[in-house]
Amino acid sequence: MDVVAELARFASTFNVVNVAIALAAVLVVRAVVQLLGLDHGPIPQLKLQAPAEADPAWTPSKLPSKAPSIRDPSRPSVIICYDPATGYSLGEVPVVPPAEVARIVERARKAQEKYAQTTFEQRRMLLRTLLDWIVKNQETICRIAARDSGKSLIDANFGEILPTCEKLRWTIANGEEVLRSEQRTPGMIMAHKIPRVDYVPVGVMGCIVSWNYPFHNVFGPVISALMAGNACVVKCSEHVAWSTAFWQRLMSAALAANGLSEDLVVFMNGYAETGQALVETADKITFIGSPGVGKIIMAHASKTLTPVILELGGKDCAVVFEDCDYPQFRHNSMRYSFQNSGQNCAGLERVIIHESLFERFVEDSVKTLSKMRVGSPLAEDIDCGAITMAAQLGIIQTLVDDAISKGARVHVGGRQYKNPKFPHGQFYAPTLISGITKDMRIAHEEVFGPVMLVFSFKTEDEAVALANSTQFGLGSGVFTLDIARGERVARRLNVGFSNVNDFGVSYLCQGLPFGGVGISGVDRFSGVEGLRGNCNPRAMTTDKYNLLGIRTNLPGVLRYPIAPVGPRFQATLVELLYSYSPLSQIAALFRVAKISLLGSA
Repeated sequence: MDVVAELARFASTFNVVNVAIALAAVLVVRAVVQLLGLDHGPIPQLKLQAPAEADPAWTPSKLPSKAPSIRDPSRPSVIICYDPATGYSLGEVPVVPPAEVARIVERARKAQEKYAQTTFEQRRMLLRTLLDWIVKNQETICRIAARDSGKSLIDANFGEILPTCEKLRWTIANGEEVLRSEQRTPGMIMAHKIPRVDYVPVGVMGCIVSWNYPFHNVFGPVISALMAGNACVVKCSEHVAWSTAFWQRLMSAALAANGLSEDLVVFMNGYAETGQALVETADKITFIGSPGVGKIIMAHASKTLTPVILELGGKDCAVVFEDCDYPQFRHNSMRYSFQNSGQNCAGLERVIIHESLFERFVEDSVKTLSKMRVGSPLAEDIDCGAITMAAQLGIIQTLVDDAISKGARVHVGGRQYKNPKFPHGQFYAPTLISGITKDMRIAHEEVFGPVMLVFSFKTEDEAVALANSTQFGLGSGVFTLDIARGERVARRLNVGFSNVNDFGVSYLCQGLPFGGVGISGVDRFSGVEGLRGNCNPRAMTTDKYNLLGIRTNLPGVLRYPIAPVGPRFQATLVELLYSYSPLSQIAALFRVAKISLLGSA
């Protein structure tokens, strides 16, 4: 960059102190340039027209007269799209039949063979193209996501834009280093070799993703797949099928602008049959969804031994001690729990708070929740949007009603919200419940809605037992100003990630893996582990001293036909190399020498 050259020239004209300062400035500038991914040429510019339905002023030609549904039993080959916040029709999209999935994957596989030969810089430029467009068109993306899923615009930016941008930035900055061949130590007997691991693209990554984040859940897996040299075929959720066409236009435009085949990344719509066909044809599967469907995915994948990454939700908790930064937790907990109307795999469902803070927290939370506005994100000023999947409303209500029937106390909410402007909107009132006992379904089953459960505890052991009382094990947070205690408690939680004095922010540290234990999932995506998970690790060795002719040669007594003393020689050699006794090693050395020279023990 010109600024680097200018700083260097500036440094050359001054004394030693100024030179040192200028050189330090050069290093800082270079570090910032690399961190922000600015050390590159011109980024291709994409021109895309947003769909008319993303305009807040848009209304359909015909308003709904009944609660809509995505399925018409008489027409199984289409998905009916509608805005869950208003009930407005968004048209229909065709289902991709299983036979077509196989053809899509085959075309992607051919495109990947060529793409695998690209340089890391070419892949970075493709990702920069996406990042540049996303940053410049945040409002468009948020409106499209809001129209299709019903989420608020701020929830869209928090959950769709921010993590996608950070994943792109991290991958651009670190992807090559993570995926570059990695040299390993050779050990004692192979000191004449150079061992390494090559990270080889798997081929076609197949992704089946959930509806709660229609933009991020689609592009997140694609980013890693592309950096690793793969093609990617994504089966988008039928519950947010309307936005798929625009995401495909964006992806295709980015590919074309970088001279790459548009067959490399394909987004498709469909029901279970379409997803099953993808499992049967792709080289590896990433699935984001429920434990029940995850088990079905794994069962189908077992028939072809297709490896799977399963991210299956959680029953996440925060353990809050009496010495926490209470204002910080109290205000942040609203975002932790009610982001995206609680439709988060890594959302805060359970607040496990010390008894000394319990009443205060409940009272403060009720005040906030009572003021939260629920409605359509593109027509009203709101805090909580819609429930994307109609059937989820029934699931939420069933869990709440079961808890009430067994003695739980609903402090606020606990029912569907009827919006007078949008009678067909799918809303649930922000809810806070206490008095939860282990015999209630809501204590163990994922709610996936705007419902916060509050528990109190007396001792650390009691808090840990509550936290570990479900089969889920995705995320957690521990809030205390005693960092040693926070670390100690976090290590006792059966989860895939934990944050001291925070919740869920490990997902924004894209160098970290993401995933859970128990029924929360299998394997990890994101971070170093997630990026390498898009590859098959290949072990390699090369001669270190080739010019000297030093290679692996068997001693004569171990060559076929094996000499009678061969077994004795081999056992002595192992003793020489691995015995903990120096005397035994010295004795073995003499025996090895004797056998080698005399051919006998």
